[in-house]
Amino acid sequence: MYDSLQKLNEIPVFHFFSEISQIPRGSGNEKEISDYFVRFARKRELEVIQDEALNVIIKKPPTAGYEHGPTVIIQGHMDMVCEKNVGTIHDFNKDPLKLRIKDDMLYATDTTLGADNGVAVAYALALLDAANKPHPALEIVITTEEETTMKGALSVDPGLLEGKIFVNIDSEEDNKLLVSGAGGLQTILEIPLIEEPTHEDYVSYNLSVKGLIGGHSGIEIDQERGNAIKLIGRLLYDLSTNVNFVIQHVRGGMASNAIPRETTVTIALPEGEVGLLHREIQTWTNTLKNEFAISDPDVFIELKQAEDSLSTCFSEETKRKVITSLFVLPNGIQSMSMDLKGLVESSLNVGKVDTTKTSIIIESDVRSSVKSRKYAITDQCRLIAESLDCNFRVTSDYPEWPYNPDSAIRKLFEKVYYEREGKNIEVTSVHAGIECGIFIEKIPGLDAISIGPDIFDVHTPNEHVSIPSMLNNWEYFLAVLKEMK
Repeated sequence: MYDSLQKLNEIPVFHFFSEISQIPRGSGNEKEISDYFVRFARKRELEVIQDEALNVIIKKPPTAGYEHGPTVIIQGHMDMVCEKNVGTIHDFNKDPLKLRIKDDMLYATDTTLGADNGVAVAYALALLDAANKPHPALEIVITTEEETTMKGALSVDPGLLEGKIFVNIDSEEDNKLLVSGAGGLQTILEIPLIEEPTHEDYVSYNLSVKGLIGGHSGIEIDQERGNAIKLIGRLLYDLSTNVNFVIQHVRGGMASNAIPRETTVTIALPEGEVGLLHREIQTWTNTLKNEFAISDPDVFIELKQAEDSLSTCFSEETKRKVITSLFVLPNGIQSMSMDLKGLVESSLNVGKVDTTKTSIIIESDVRSSVKSRKYAITDQCRLIAESLDCNFRVTSDYPEWPYNPDSAIRKLFEKVYYEREGKNIEVTSVHAGIECGIFIEKIPGLDAISIGPDIFDVHTPNEHVSIPSMLNNWEYFLAVLKEMK
């Protein structure tokens, strides 16, 4: 048991994890944390490079006796997904995370923890700060915007790096070696907003899908958890067949790569239809509780009269496009791997919808370990947008990480694990975007591996990391570095 944060922070990796948790680092808001890394390196007289994308590269010479060892690139990303529970007062642009311990787990309070990928950063900082940990020459690469566009990794100049061994610390299962991952891209479907006056005798209600678990859109997509945006689309379509209503606003999800837990649509309807609406909502609540009894047992639909009645609503044409898009856009698993049993090959996550002054924007993440299928899913979404006379674009595109059967770094990690544990480590792949694929494309001959401790409920306010696992993974990592003479 770990009694207090104060005691836990006496351990270097947790000390640095606590430090970075005081600095806001949501994707796109990384200037302060990036500058922190630069100051950290300069204070220790280490070579440091900060590029225009705010990526930071820190180089540390080898320790005595390791001068002839291979240069090792250690990589992670500085940004985190910013999710919080409804009603939680927390500004991710300026407020520090409030860490807490429960049993042997480290949590934040009502927000995401940022162990994805604060673990990599904490390991890197502890290694850079240590004087008594043997290692070869190190190149620490901490990238930006991994959780959104992969812009940071895509922007790194490979000419700044010498290493041919690449250790990514962005996995979320201890006692496993990650050796390949999916490629991906983000799509944006934009529905032009045409408004018209709301009937004066209409009343406005906020209709919300709530109580879903959510999660990482790659790692947990196989859990078949409910997607609040898709469920709102399905609900609106059904209501449109027998309830007379207009749509005034829709918003849901926090990020394209997180399975949305909540979505709210503001509708307006004649007073005489309110009773029918209540009955329909009760029926739908029962339906969803039955459908998601295993994956999302706490799902429910909330109906509340809106505090303020909006004077405008979507035109009938805009309403049709919104309902059609939310209902028919593909979502979830699209294909399973035939090579690795149980591995999702391709998927799509409709992750965010919002209403602006000029449009309704729907953001989705497409993932696949097969490039052609990634683009086929994207084209399917593009055709839906074009058929509705809506705008469609791709905002990021990153490559898959293919399996290397001859990987020397994998064999070294396997050897060290067997010597420590007396058994073979599990070698696995993941249906998630890992930056290894980008660096392998940039640096010919790069040999990559990914490790990490046990992290649970990533991209949700219930995110937590196992403290013993984080320490065990750290010691394993150090043992591998020790072998690299």
